[in-house]
Amino acid sequence: LSSIWLSFYSWDGMTEKAFIGLDNYIELFQAPTFYTALKNNVIWLALFLLAPPMGLAVALYLNQAVGGIRIVKSLFFAPFVLSGVVVGLIFSWFYDPTFGLLAVILGHGIPVLGDARYATFGIVFAALWPQTAYCMILYLTGLTALNSEQLEAARMEGAKGWTMLWHVVLPQLRPVTFMAIVVTVIGALRSFDLISVMTGGGPFESSTVLAYYMYDQAIKYYRIGYSASIAVVLFAIMLVYIVYHLRRMLRNEL
Repeated sequence: LSSIWLSFYSWDGMTEKAFIGLDNYIELFQAPTFYTALKNNVIWLALFLLAPPMGLAVALYLNQAVGGIRIVKSLFFAPFVLSGVVVGLIFSWFYDPTFGLLAVILGHGIPVLGDARYATFGIVFAALWPQTAYCMILYLTGLTALNSEQLEAARMEGAKGWTMLWHVVLPQLRPVTFMAIVVTVIGALRSFDLISVMTGGGPFESSTVLAYYMYDQAIKYYRIGYSASIAVVLFAIMLVYIVYHLRRMLRNEL
């Protein structure tokens, strides 16, 4: 509510606030950077939704009672406990066109983070690493709570492989899938830390998103009111998505 109220003012954080009505929103919807940020948020959202199915695949692989599986689990779990700054630094080194591992693998360097065409995709790929680990943890928890009687009955009926997964396992994992998708979408819309570490929104603001654009205007340019209007728009986008899924969830429960 405070941000909504503040978005109708021009304020640098120090002097007196000046009421300007909808001017911040008018300027925002006329700014090319806003549409670049919005487009990048859509790219984040589309690619980030790969995390739940990848997390499920890894969880199914790790949900086995074989020797050494605990060590393998810890390796897959490691990205989740790393901070975004560390992940950003690791992938910045990985992408480095001079000495990075990607350059070694390809045999020549590609300026992933220095090219406006690739920067956003490079950052999203880096962000998928810890997000997949998070979804993996959710699915591993869900797999341990599966109804063993249903699984045994399905095996007696001859179900196995894809049939077992699609008709028996996935229906029981529906609450986990809902949580994984919601958390992943919110994570995609509020993406900030990796962008700050890896590109700073560049090159030429090509990799900025709404959350980083909001920070940029408030911290670098002292445009608190304008930044608040960006926050309100981002909140509205999240609210539409969250309300939609809450309605679906409540409808299913009823």
